[in-house]
Amino acid sequence: MAQPLVPDTSVVIDGRVSARIKSGELQGRRIVVPEAVVAELEAQANHGREIGLRGLEELRKLSELAKMGKIELEYVGIRPNLDQIKLAGGGEIDAMIRDVALELGASFLTSDQVQSRVAEAMGLDVEYVRPQREAIKPLSLEKYFTEDTLSVHLKENALPMAKRGSVGDFTLVRLGERPLPERELRDLSREIYERAKADPEGYIEMEKIGAAIIQIGPMRIAIAKPPFSDGLEITAVRPVAKVSFDSYRHNAMLKTRLKESQRGILIAGPPGSGKSTFAAGVAEYLLSCNYVVKTLESPRDLQVPPEITQYGPLEGSMEASADILLLVRPDYTIYDEVRKTRDFQVFADMRLAGVGMIGVVHANKPIDSLQRLLGRVDMGMIPQVVDTVVFIEKGEVTKVLDVEFVVKVPSGMVEADLARPVIVVKDFETGLAEYEMYTYGEEIVVMPVSKESKKPSWKLASREIEKEIAHHVRGPFKVEMLSDSSAVIHVPQDEAARVIGKAGKNIDQIEKNLGMHIDVRTQEETSPDLPALKMEETAKHIIIWLEGMAGEAVEVCLGDEPVFTATVGRRGDIRVAKSSEMAKRILKHIKKGEKIEVKLSEA
Repeated sequence: MAQPLVPDTSVVIDGRVSARIKSGELQGRRIVVPEAVVAELEAQANHGREIGLRGLEELRKLSELAKMGKIELEYVGIRPNLDQIKLAGGGEIDAMIRDVALELGASFLTSDQVQSRVAEAMGLDVEYVRPQREAIKPLSLEKYFTEDTLSVHLKENALPMAKRGSVGDFTLVRLGERPLPERELRDLSREIYERAKADPEGYIEMEKIGAAIIQIGPMRIAIAKPPFSDGLEITAVRPVAKVSFDSYRHNAMLKTRLKESQRGILIAGPPGSGKSTFAAGVAEYLLSCNYVVKTLESPRDLQVPPEITQYGPLEGSMEASADILLLVRPDYTIYDEVRKTRDFQVFADMRLAGVGMIGVVHANKPIDSLQRLLGRVDMGMIPQVVDTVVFIEKGEVTKVLDVEFVVKVPSGMVEADLARPVIVVKDFETGLAEYEMYTYGEEIVVMPVSKESKKPSWKLASREIEKEIAHHVRGPFKVEMLSDSSAVIHVPQDEAARVIGKAGKNIDQIEKNLGMHIDVRTQEETSPDLPALKMEETAKHIIIWLEGMAGEAVEVCLGDEPVFTATVGRRGDIRVAKSSEMAKRILKHIKKGEKIEVKLSEA
């Protein structure tokens, strides 16, 4: 009489037992299923995992085959308790299954290599079967996709929908007039799981109670079911465009910046704007420049060349992945989907460790991406973590911001003792400051300071101030509006006392008449003589020395042309790296006999 056969959980899930019975290999055999197998499958099914449902379906098939007389079916053994089920990953359930085979002197059927070797070591008669993989066929889901389809949205008892169009210009369209029944979506869900198991380019990225993320080639599929959602839903997304970095606006300036040194860059934009497509283009460009490039993604869906390794969360943790990357030491890492606080902290840690970082962030405005760092990264560290923001809208680069750190009086403030560390956010193309970020008391202020368009009301206020001041000043003077309620007047030095009056009586009356704060400055205070500059050239730097100007914000000019602004260092120096384009430009002009001039910055 043939030995009884004890299958383990792996072959039950794979459907290998019923398949071998139908083929005649196990016809008439006594099949003994350990209660531990049933308990493990039941636990998986209760957690909404597809493998549990597949295993229970296989047990149903075995029951039908037994009723047909094809096999003898028996359930034996001890049902594991909750703690043993929780320790299934450590081998507790496998050990209980092997014990049943040992007690019965049965042959043992498994498709798990580790289980097979342990059973052989224990003296069991083991039959190891490799899971059969059928020829890969197109998914039923693919019938909903066309060349311009970004995503397909299917839900039980609802009409199938899809987003179609071009990057930044997608439209939600119906794919039929018949609501999809739950049974059809359940069959499609099972097909997707089977494909992920059989396809070398497919894998289950994440599976939790009521939700799963599956990657099949370039297609990312999200499956939601109760209790997580109110019904079975399948959403499939795939990239519709692959764009060269050269086709984007500002690509020449960005190339120069990327090649100068490892940078901290945020690629920002609203959902569906083409951020990941741009990130993939940047990754390919960096690879072409002989940089070592890696990615951190969850799920891994950037379309990049095989030379770029794509990492996911290691044991569910991006921090653990980052630890590995710090040992690998790539030149640049593309971090797709920086969302949670830990994502920003991992991004900052790697950037401060010297790795070039490019993060993809959801934001409706360019400045919003920087504001997401507030409270997650110390404000003073932000320019070291992120020095460039690239904003994407409808597949185009619409804005690039430059992030700098200076010590100055924030715009709108007039007292010199209010100077503090300020993050200045400038337009990359024009060099004009657009925002300032600084602390004010216990609050962090993000203040727009763009000078591109003065308020019309400021012109009217300026005229009123001019009329009032004209009664007190004989010589020429200038009015500078700082805000809706404050202004500075620049008057000749010998006129200042007349404007202020004894004990400030005149200026108090002027402020009362105008209803706003007025700061009086002499023209000599406004434009002091700058000391003669000295230049020094070292092996690595061009140094501009300005004695007595430490901490001042100055503008460096070549002839009459402004080149850059800088804050003079504590020793009275401005240093420019000789490897930079700026230094090369300065040296070129000096060789032509042109002079470098420095003046106080108006910013």
